[in-house]
Amino acid sequence: MLKTNDDRLVEFLLQCQPGPPKTRGTWQVDHEGKPFLLPSIGGITLNVQVGDSCFGWAGDHIEPGVSCTADTHKPFEHPNTSLQLYSCTGNRAEIVSGEAKGESGVVIGHHGGSEHIIVDFAREVKEKLTYNDTIIVRAKGQGLKLTDYPDISVFNLDPELLQRMPIRLGGDAVLEVPVTTVVPAACMGSGVGAAHVAKGDYDIMTSDEETVRKYHLDALRFGDFVALMDHDNRYGRAYRQGAVSIGIVVHSDCLVAGHGPGVTTLMTTASSAIRPVIDPSANIADLLQIGTRLDS
Repeated sequence: MLKTNDDRLVEFLLQCQPGPPKTRGTWQVDHEGKPFLLPSIGGITLNVQVGDSCFGWAGDHIEPGVSCTADTHKPFEHPNTSLQLYSCTGNRAEIVSGEAKGESGVVIGHHGGSEHIIVDFAREVKEKLTYNDTIIVRAKGQGLKLTDYPDISVFNLDPELLQRMPIRLGGDAVLEVPVTTVVPAACMGSGVGAAHVAKGDYDIMTSDEETVRKYHLDALRFGDFVALMDHDNRYGRAYRQGAVSIGIVVHSDCLVAGHGPGVTTLMTTASSAIRPVIDPSANIADLLQIGTRLDS
């Protein structure tokens, strides 16, 4: 078991509700100059869930599961800023009103711009939800530290989920972290340069078909753990040779330039303290037995 400061972490109850689907209300233009009108961010998305492919949907920036805000009318203000910053991947979420009262789900991550947290619930639960229902998140994880690995910074990660991840100690005192995909630095787009990674995400650009094929980016699934190479996320999102960041995929592929599957940061190091190890089952759906699993 990894040694952490779990016993010193603060745990909040945070309140939110499903956010209706958003649209610009007009044409958008893809990276080839073609206009499109398609479903996009937000909503109670009935037929898309964690573990499903990020590719092939008739949509752009699709968020799986239930997209939640504390105040859909003020996404960049309190209390939604607190919901964004304090909610962590792996946190438990419980519906406390309406027909689905008592049902539980799992926070997958957060999506910048839309300012949503994304929560996975089973389809039969989503069918009972309304946009007025209340969801309580047991938020715990910001401030988490690996006490034996000071060169690794942790963000947005529930400590219980960390312990369930099959992370191994390598022979050279490096943490070996299972991921489905290793992403080259040049592919990271929208979100680069953000001041910090405690909310929001940034995108794996997929506009270059040869690169997509070479790194098998089109095999990405919602909930995949991925390694972003030469990206240092300690104090924002920046390029740094030798750095490694581990994240989780939270939204679908995109058509607009500079975008693609979105990643919420979970771990990062500017040194060689993390070694990604390829594992096709390195996905939160397979780890927690939720959503669409490889063995289902």
